[in-house]
Amino acid sequence: MKLFSWYFKSSLLLRILLGLILGAAAGLILGPKIEWITPFGDVFVRLLKMIVMPVVISTLIVGAASVHPARLGRVGAKALGIYTLTTALAVGIGLLFGNLFQPGKGLKLAASNANVANASLKTPSLMDTVMNIVPVNPFTAVTSGNILSTIFFCLIFGMAIAYLRESEDARIKTAGQTLYRFFEGSAEVMYLVVNWILQYAPIGVFALIAVVFAKQGSDAFGPLGFTTLAVYLAFLAHMSIIYGGGLLLFRINPIRFFQKARQAIVTAFVTRSSGGTLPVSMDVAENQLGVDKGVYSFSLPLGATINMDGTAIYQGVCAVFIGFAIGAPLDFGQQMTVIATAVLASIGTAGVPGAGAIMLMMVLNSVGLSVDPGTPVAAAYAMIFGIDALLDMGRTACNVTGDLTVTCIVAKSEKQMDLSKWK
Repeated sequence: MKLFSWYFKSSLLLRILLGLILGAAAGLILGPKIEWITPFGDVFVRLLKMIVMPVVISTLIVGAASVHPARLGRVGAKALGIYTLTTALAVGIGLLFGNLFQPGKGLKLAASNANVANASLKTPSLMDTVMNIVPVNPFTAVTSGNILSTIFFCLIFGMAIAYLRESEDARIKTAGQTLYRFFEGSAEVMYLVVNWILQYAPIGVFALIAVVFAKQGSDAFGPLGFTTLAVYLAFLAHMSIIYGGGLLLFRINPIRFFQKARQAIVTAFVTRSSGGTLPVSMDVAENQLGVDKGVYSFSLPLGATINMDGTAIYQGVCAVFIGFAIGAPLDFGQQMTVIATAVLASIGTAGVPGAGAIMLMMVLNSVGLSVDPGTPVAAAYAMIFGIDALLDMGRTACNVTGDLTVTCIVAKSEKQMDLSKWK
């Protein structure tokens, strides 16, 4: 292992970016000769698909079981409601910018593989999608890869565990705690497995990107740059319109807010971790924003767990990118499904390393775009994964900004804010 110690000690972000750059260069220079490395990319795709369902089940159940509805109270109910609303709006903004910019249009990845048909023809109507959220058989939903049904069942199951944990009957309470610890342990196992897979990511990205550029040439650079631009403009729009508008609605100065919150926002951008930024967010909430500890001590950890506005925007833009890239643009029903999947999945997957990329695969599965090795969908997904670290910085900053925004709104509405801090 000492021979490869330099690899594991170096920054994963830099390794993935290097894999993207070297893969693109190798594909452009060697052309079709590089296609022998295709299996290395296919292995990476298979590893990612392998963990989707275990991650969904373990993390969502733990997330839903962590907060007992009876303990939410007014502060918790307000924070939870606003977080859910802003996440839904964030996916909508992501889809809007995706449709405006149409990133991926003209790539024609479907022409490189006959296995991809028009995916939009395979997807059910919007009403069928809504009805199918409730599974007839949850085990069938899991084995068949039905993401929305699996998410719904896991949330219900997790909420039931939360009630068991609060039972006054010692036997039932013990059973609830045992179940919770089992799924908490399962989630920790999956975090470790995800980390192992991410260590292979630079190699997988290199192989997948090399094959894409060998077939597409330099034309692939434009759509990736366009996607990055669309995502960051969507971040800015969401932060200024949704967060700024929400703050104005409760008579909080948005400009002053962003000035006071900048330390947490910058920390989130650099570290790419909402959880890692939490101590800074709490310090900013108390000492800069004047929020009472009784509010931020609940709303900020809750936000770090379930608030994924930046990730939701990323899902919207990238799902549209992949649809255009394979020549199967998402129809209205599919885009509504993207919103439903992202909102429901936001309960638990925020704490998962590489959450954005894993959630994107879940979203694609929900609209009939299965990321199977060797398909154009996998090739388009690989292109997004190659720039995921760049997008992750912006989406984490957006997530943390949302956490602080909602915390301020709840504190102001509950008269738990020291207004002298704003003078």
